[in-house]
Amino acid sequence: MIVWLNGTFGAGKTTAAHELLDLLPGSTLYDPELLGSGLRLMLPAKRFEEVDDYQDLPSWRRMVVDTAAALLTEVPGPLVTPMTLLRQEYRDEIFGSLAARRIPVRHVLLHAEETILRARIAHREERPGDDGTNASIRRWSLEHLGPYADALSWLKGDAHVVDTTRLTPRQTAERVAEAVRTGAGACDIVQTPEPTAETLAAGVLLFDDQDRVLLVDPTYKAGWEFPGGIVERGEAPAHAGVREVAEELGIELPRAPRLLVLDWEAPKPPGFGGLRLLYDGGTLTGDRISKLLLPGSELRDWRFVTEAEAEKMLPPVRWNRLRWALRAREQGCPLHLEAGVPVG
Repeated sequence: MIVWLNGTFGAGKTTAAHELLDLLPGSTLYDPELLGSGLRLMLPAKRFEEVDDYQDLPSWRRMVVDTAAALLTEVPGPLVTPMTLLRQEYRDEIFGSLAARRIPVRHVLLHAEETILRARIAHREERPGDDGTNASIRRWSLEHLGPYADALSWLKGDAHVVDTTRLTPRQTAERVAEAVRTGAGACDIVQTPEPTAETLAAGVLLFDDQDRVLLVDPTYKAGWEFPGGIVERGEAPAHAGVREVAEELGIELPRAPRLLVLDWEAPKPPGFGGLRLLYDGGTLTGDRISKLLLPGSELRDWRFVTEAEAEKMLPPVRWNRLRWALRAREQGCPLHLEAGVPVG
């Protein structure tokens, strides 16, 4: 298990984490910031110039999960992780990947009002005697107060909140330990196993009366997606698409959907690739749209979007697949793609 202590700078994550080690038997401090420092030493400086923060590096987010899994083969756990995580899509990617490895997460937000945070940051001194470095750290911490305020709406809905305003580090740790014992902060994320070989996946495109396509926002991975999922062993792909739409959205399709695109996705480590099928699920009436479900453990949001809007929301591979699927729908003829390029 991982006890993830979230919150902005000045909330008391690090001091509470050290106190928490005394209260959770077998616990170990796990600081993903060290992975960022390691990447800064190993990656070309030019790569870091391309991002605002090491959390923007896909390699860091993957290493957070891989390292946690490796540590839990060496220590009994839990891992106590004091780490600011303000971008919801990064939370999805990391927590979803941990869920796929059957590593439960307790997400705890250590919160204090901005006036308290500013006062704590003003007295922050990580390197005694190094005034220049300390001033730089304080400026950097203050710059994160705005993004933290912007993230509070989803953080408070996702995590168990502990207000540290009038608490000592020990008292904060005691509150967190009690929350962990009672199961508070548990992240109810669908545990999708990571593939070990090529996979077959079926997606279904659903439309509204303006011909906008439905996209969904999974809680267990970053980025928008089509309704659908992995085809189970022995299952017909079209049936899998119908099943996934019913499970995810509560929509029962009256018939097997029509195939639009079959796309072979090339392996790209750590992914294994495989066949990706997109079907035409037809147009939903306003009444059916009003009854769309949103299982919190799997989907956070859904949205009907135009083709141009979808291009800004989908990763390039999915966008290209959608683009060809829409052309196939217009022409009434399915397309065979290999790595996103039509063949035949």
